[in-house]
This record gives sequence, structure tokens and C-alpha cells, in this order.
Amino acid sequence: MARLFDADTTLKRLRNRYRLVVMNDDTYEEVVTFKLSRLSVYITLSTIFVLLVGLTVALITFTNLKYYLPGYGTQSQRKELILYKTKIDSLERAMQYKDQYLDNLKKVLSGDVKTTLDTATLKIPEIEKSTQ
Repeated sequence: MARLFDADTTLKRLRNRYRLVVMNDDTYEEVVTFKLSRLSVYITLSTIFVLLVGLTVALITFTNLKYYLPGYGTQSQRKELILYKTKIDSLERAMQYKDQYLDNLKKVLSGDVKTTLDTATLKIPEIEKSTQ
């Protein structure tokens, strides 16, 4: 039973030598000639990729570009942000209470308040008049 991917044939294909020739289209003169293999092309492209990623990470890490990334900042900036957030929340709550108070006051002044009569009787003691 033949295997679909034989390790020997894959290795041979990676090591096969190819020639890349760049020619002038008008004169058919060879301008540049490269002797390549698939393995050398993979290694070269992988190296270029790793170098580009490394340079990008270094550029962001060691320059001021890191401050443009979301979520990045110093510890003091984070503490200050949390402090301001709590202050804003308390101010919003106070503003809601004030708005509710003013709405209720407007209702009372315009007479739109539904009144409920208290049906509980109060026992008020009578003040005795002194007879002197």
C-alpha cells in the first residue's frame, strides 16, 4: 500500500534545485540568475516574516507608539481613570435625584398630585380647662 505523503519524496522535492533566470525581454540577455530550492525559499520567507514581526514588536514596545494602543497606560493613569469614573457615577446619581425632586415639585405646584386621604382617626386628647 503506497503512502500518500512519503517522507523521502517530500524531502527530495524540498531539496530539488531550480534555476530562476531574469531575462531582458528585448534582447533575451540573462540579467540575473538564481539557483534555488523549495527549502531555501521556505527558510528565506520564514526568516523575513520573523524579522518583520520582531521589528514591529520592537518598534511598538520601545517607542511612544504603545500609547496609541487601546488599554495601554501607566498604573497612575488607571487609578486616576477609576477615580474619575466613580465621581462621574455619583454626579449622575445626584443629578437624577435632583431631576426627580424638581419634577415632583412641579407636580405639586401645578396641582397634578393625586392625594390619598388618610382614613385613620387620630385620638387627640382634650385639654382640660381649669376652673378657677
